[in-house]
Amino acid sequence: MDTVRLGRTELQVTPICFGTWQLGGDWGDPEADGARQAIRRARELGVNFFDTAQGYGWGAAERMLADALSDELQADRDGVVLATKGGLRMTEDGLVRDSSPAWLRQGVEESLQALGVDHIDLYQVHWPDEATPFEQTGQALAGLVAEGKIRHVGVSNFDARQMAALEGTLPVETLQPPYHLFRRDIEDDVLPWCAEHDVGVLVYAPLGHGLLTGAFDEDHAFPDDDWRAGSDLFAGEAFHTNLDKVRALGDLARERGHTVSQLAIAWTISHPAVQVAIVGARKPHHFEESAGAADIRLDDDDRAQIDRIMAGAVPLGGPSPEM
Repeated sequence: MDTVRLGRTELQVTPICFGTWQLGGDWGDPEADGARQAIRRARELGVNFFDTAQGYGWGAAERMLADALSDELQADRDGVVLATKGGLRMTEDGLVRDSSPAWLRQGVEESLQALGVDHIDLYQVHWPDEATPFEQTGQALAGLVAEGKIRHVGVSNFDARQMAALEGTLPVETLQPPYHLFRRDIEDDVLPWCAEHDVGVLVYAPLGHGLLTGAFDEDHAFPDDDWRAGSDLFAGEAFHTNLDKVRALGDLARERGHTVSQLAIAWTISHPAVQVAIVGARKPHHFEESAGAADIRLDDDDRAQIDRIMAGAVPLGGPSPEM
């Protein structure tokens, strides 16, 4: 698989990144054996970029990733780009955002231990914490870079104003936002800001939290331990409307010799400001399908045709720490 430059980090990464959100328990049983096989298959396919987070099972996903890549990490540490995230904290009252210097430092140390490495290639603030001055967050991260514990600094779920505020203390090198055919709000302000400042963009949820796989119908039932089971995003008239859009996209994909998943992923990385799509999988063959999106090239006419299909779609959000 070819590589792309991830913004001002200068990191050369594959445009498909293996993501591990689904391995932390929020999506039901992570099926550990299949997930490890999927991670290893991604590496066999040439993927060099892997994304995780402290908050995905509080170290569970990081440890699973480290176990699956143990041989690779020992033999060629620089051949694997590891990204993780911190800045969330579980309390008795629930999940809170915490980008204070002390908590970020503790999070980095715990992630290093879980991953079994001496440095993290890309460390990202998982969600903006307006209760902590961005200057304090930036100074803490700059100190961790100076110590060699992290190589590059990014953010996730930040808007343009928040990135600009953090930029006053240290460069924001990457952004990880949600982006898919049912969620395009970052096209207005966030992606232009990133393009102007050479911020590398690695998008998550390119498959619309599974909706764009084409695997759902009106009667689909999620397990009780899957966050989507209790979400009105996957029920009711809006859900049915969006299913019709997915079926139309599937028809277009088949005409082109692709699956709807491949078309949806390729659409995200066809945006000139986006370098990488993060895709998770619990089984090797699922990731093999997703990886095929890296070879699809969509031009302006293709995107215009997809826009026509998506006219009238209902915007689809996603979970936040407060949910």
